[in-house]
Amino acid sequence: MSTTTGRYSPGWIRALLAQPRVGALVRLALVSAFLIGGINKATHFDDAVAEQAHFGLQPAALWAALAVVVEIAGSLCVVFRRFTWLGAGSLGMLTLVAMLVANDFWNQTGTAHFMALNSFFEHLGLIAALALVTMLGDAPRAEEDRRA
Repeated sequence: MSTTTGRYSPGWIRALLAQPRVGALVRLALVSAFLIGGINKATHFDDAVAEQAHFGLQPAALWAALAVVVEIAGSLCVVFRRFTWLGAGSLGMLTLVAMLVANDFWNQTGTAHFMALNSFFEHLGLIAALALVTMLGDAPRAEEDRRA
């Protein structure tokens, strides 16, 4: 069984997911926020440093530089299925830091609590998706299934 065509999905879903470029497009969509964020931080580095300082991450320039490298390099690893575990893992760790620092719902009340709680769990879901892309990256591909 291939990782892109499960036996429990309707045939039209299996056909759609079996298209050659769908996997790359889905991986690109998964990391698009990181890729855009990394490029934006790289081209507006002073703003990236100010963002890190705003959240209390010091030295802010180091945290900003790490964010740029992780967001761009990690995204490329995921999109091109090269060192996916490293790219997705580093993006997941960056997301974990961000969700703990920027979404401290336990310190909020009212609407701020509601918004931070939602964002916290959205980030958690993103970390889970990054884990899944790593798991799928280790699974046999459709062309490998046909050769076996």
